[in-house]
Amino acid sequence: MDLLAKIRTIPTDPGVYLYKNAEGDVIYVGKAKNLRSRVSSYFHEGRWEDAKTGTLVREAVDVEYIVVANNKEALALENNLIKQRKPRFNILLRDDKSYPYVKLTLTERWPRVYVTRRLRKDGSAYYGPYFPANLAYRIVDLIHRNFLIPSCKVDLTRLHPRPCLQYYIKRCLGPCVKDLTTPETYHEAVRDVKLFLEGRPTDLARSLRARMEQAAVAQEYERAARYRDLISTVEQLQERQRIAAAEGDDADVFGYHYENGMLAVNLFHMRGGKMVDRREFFWEDLPEFATAVAEDLPSTSHPERSEGPLQSTGDGPAPRQSPVPQHDKSGFRPGEFFSALLKQLYIGQPYVPRNLYVPVDFEDRTELEDLLSDQDERSARVRILVPLRGDKRSLIDLAGTNAKQSYDQRFRVLKPNARKIQEELQETIGLPELPKRIECFDISHIQGAETVASMVVWEEGKMKKSDYRKFIIRTVEGVDDFASMREVVTRRYKRMQEEQKPMPSLILIDGGLGQLHSAAEALEKLEIINQPLAAIAKREEILYVYGQEKDPIALDHHSPVLHLIQMIRDEAHRFAVTFHRKRRQMRDRSTELQEIPGVGASTTRRLLEHFGSVQAVKQADAAALSAVVTRVQAEAIRNHFHK
Repeated sequence: MDLLAKIRTIPTDPGVYLYKNAEGDVIYVGKAKNLRSRVSSYFHEGRWEDAKTGTLVREAVDVEYIVVANNKEALALENNLIKQRKPRFNILLRDDKSYPYVKLTLTERWPRVYVTRRLRKDGSAYYGPYFPANLAYRIVDLIHRNFLIPSCKVDLTRLHPRPCLQYYIKRCLGPCVKDLTTPETYHEAVRDVKLFLEGRPTDLARSLRARMEQAAVAQEYERAARYRDLISTVEQLQERQRIAAAEGDDADVFGYHYENGMLAVNLFHMRGGKMVDRREFFWEDLPEFATAVAEDLPSTSHPERSEGPLQSTGDGPAPRQSPVPQHDKSGFRPGEFFSALLKQLYIGQPYVPRNLYVPVDFEDRTELEDLLSDQDERSARVRILVPLRGDKRSLIDLAGTNAKQSYDQRFRVLKPNARKIQEELQETIGLPELPKRIECFDISHIQGAETVASMVVWEEGKMKKSDYRKFIIRTVEGVDDFASMREVVTRRYKRMQEEQKPMPSLILIDGGLGQLHSAAEALEKLEIINQPLAAIAKREEILYVYGQEKDPIALDHHSPVLHLIQMIRDEAHRFAVTFHRKRRQMRDRSTELQEIPGVGASTTRRLLEHFGSVQAVKQADAAALSAVVTRVQAEAIRNHFHK
């Protein structure tokens, strides 16, 4: 059955359709209230005048469809399929940055708390997202200090001979060592953390107060004092939340700037009436996405101001304007773009703010409001508003102005601020503080011969060459990059421990998961816990963060963070290769010298370091040679070359 004949058999129910090319790849996913009408509209003669739609139709050789009960289900299914298939003609959210959640691993015997940016169906409890991103790390630190639940990578399925530093500085109950804590005590702390993260401070304070009184009656005054301090912390946090709630609702505000086929979007996160963070998105190759005539609405002359039937924003009644704008003079369709963006940002998320302010109206705004309201556990109505005037419109205009600045920063190649790069690196990798020092390691050899390692140092915005280090691998035979990495990391940080020097903000490994895990094993044997550790793979330029290996970070190739990491990695590679070449040259040049009786490897090394080359050794007289080696060796060398 050819494509047009198949389209005539499609039902008129609501659903999702998928266009495929000759290779069977999904190239476009769309939704429709009437599947047959929407899909057949692509093949109307007038649509071929639209170059973008024409390209889609020329590539499409097959169409599949999925019937659903209503338009809300179609919205959710369309979003899931776009995320799974990543069709070329759809607008895709390419920004890998996402805000962090706090993860409580309830499925483990000894639950722990982590900061994570990916939600998984693994039985753990997730809380967030948190704005700004470092708030999640501050909350986890507060949990360490007050509830003593760890975030370490230690294997808690077995017992260890002694606890790590976190136990001794009173940030962990020590479940890794026998008899340091009991399951009852530990799970009591986990229940407290759960109440705290769920935002139930009243219940938590009541439970803590009861336990404090019991401890006081039992004359366990130290334990009672700890409960008293916890109650004080919880009540202070509760008071701050009350103040924030009284100041205003939560909202997300969008603005955009489109120019020369490239797009920048700014998203302001308003929490409690205050702007707490800003997020940037960029598209430099917007897809040739298609639009369907059947349900298209006429365009307007002022796309940023001429929205469809609007809801009141609290700044005066919003008049009924002309329908949804489809494109501006450049052909960019802001309505369709924001429809796609909001679906990918919010569908399936555990928290959506009450109000979303967007600069343009779009076709399925009402259905998306219903879907987001239904998924919100707070039973709060989510409103997608398009303000025309007043304070809310001023916020959108401000977001648009910032989007213009972001556009210039990204696409006009302005040099980014050094501190901003540090902040972005901190947020990307999840460092507890701004990175001040990064130490990067690389291994170099040729088929296992003359294996060496390098360590380069980035500190406070520049490379610190005085702290570079070279390592000759001594314990590894043949080709084994993983064992070589274990050796060099062990040697480096064992010495740091002996000299009582502080650890770097980040240890960066040039390599993939194997090298990353080898470095982690070395640190664990040295009992160095919670040290930020990451690796960058050469070909894919993917960043693996230890503890989050299942969620590799693919940074945008324009990202200044990626440029910084690449620069440090390339410097480590250059330094390692240079050292390896020097070692290999010395080995090659020393072959003839070691053939002389009485001249071994150490004597050869001294001669080459002193004279610089075998040729210079040949030309040296006995007096010059005697300054480096013994008289007997000098005579043997002179006799060898004299012959």
